[in-house]
Amino acid sequence: MSRQRWMIVAAASLSMLLLAALFSPEHLGQIRLDLVLQGPLDVLPFGTDTRGRSLVDYATQGASVVAAPAFMAGLLVALFGVAGGLLRCQGSEWVNALIQAFSEVVGALPRMVVILVVALLLPRDHRSLYPLALAWALLSAPGAMDEAAAVAVRLGGARFVEALRAHGFSAPRIYLVHVVGHNLRPVVVRQGAETMMAVVFLEIALSYLALAENQPSFTHPDSLKSWADLLKLGYPSLIPSLDYPSGHALGLALGLLGLVAVMTIALGRAARAR
Repeated sequence: MSRQRWMIVAAASLSMLLLAALFSPEHLGQIRLDLVLQGPLDVLPFGTDTRGRSLVDYATQGASVVAAPAFMAGLLVALFGVAGGLLRCQGSEWVNALIQAFSEVVGALPRMVVILVVALLLPRDHRSLYPLALAWALLSAPGAMDEAAAVAVRLGGARFVEALRAHGFSAPRIYLVHVVGHNLRPVVVRQGAETMMAVVFLEIALSYLALAENQPSFTHPDSLKSWADLLKLGYPSLIPSLDYPSGHALGLALGLLGLVAVMTIALGRAARAR
């Protein structure tokens, strides 16, 4: 596919996620015991849960939980990547040593242990995905900075900047257009998109862990539903002996995860170098 088509796919999938989060209701719909576990063909568009409530509310509330924190984390990682590439173009020895030290120290930290510690430190009444997404972005930053710095080195680093400056280009055009726009863009956009997907999967993992232990969620208030609730509702349908008709919930959860994966791939392909 051409870059333009990937841009359309990325914009469409990202818009679907943001619109779902924007129009998310504060509470689930009315209980309808006569519509318990109805499939998509019976109750459009996605069927109902064990109390007859539409799964649309599950999908939109889950999107509201992950959309903004994931976007924030992806943007932060992309900015770290840009900073790493630009600093490497300066050709400074102490700056390179500082970046290397930061990468080694932060990169050596066990991510999931740090995330769980941050989650446990959050007050129960003010739990949100934002602190966890920020922590994940900081832990992911060294990898993005190293990759962007490697791209800057292959580009020529400080010698590339000096060559363009000798041809009369201004500093904003050199750094923003030629370095970031033409050369670092594929790396930082892909790193940001992958971080967004990682934050979404992180939220689902933590929420499912809390559901399995009957504990309050680490990432959102109890009044909201996560996409992990769809997975928990749908998994029993995989056990033939239970005869539990909740496969539509599992299909919806996997479809939402597929949408996030498609968005990640499309963003990376749309930003690739010509």
